[in-house]
Amino acid sequence: MATWIWIVIAVAAVVVLAAVVLGARRGREKRLAQRREKAQELRQEAQQRHRTAKERENMAQELKERATAERKEGDKVAAHAAKIDPDSD
Repeated sequence: MATWIWIVIAVAAVVVLAAVVLGARRGREKRLAQRREKAQELRQEAQQRHRTAKERENMAQELKERATAERKEGDKVAAHAAKIDPDSD
């Protein structure tokens, strides 16, 4: 074969190899971008869940405090009733 044919084959092989390498690199970059996007979505979901959980904890604490206050008030009323009840020992 003539030398110029070998040169054309070598150049074509280099071009094909470069295309394969660039395609693989773009694919990897695309996968990385997708993973970053998914991670960002997961972070946002985690933050939202954290906020919701914190709100629920605060609400539960407030309800607990109200229940404790109502229990104390109930105990006071029961004690007063016991004092004024003539049938109580």
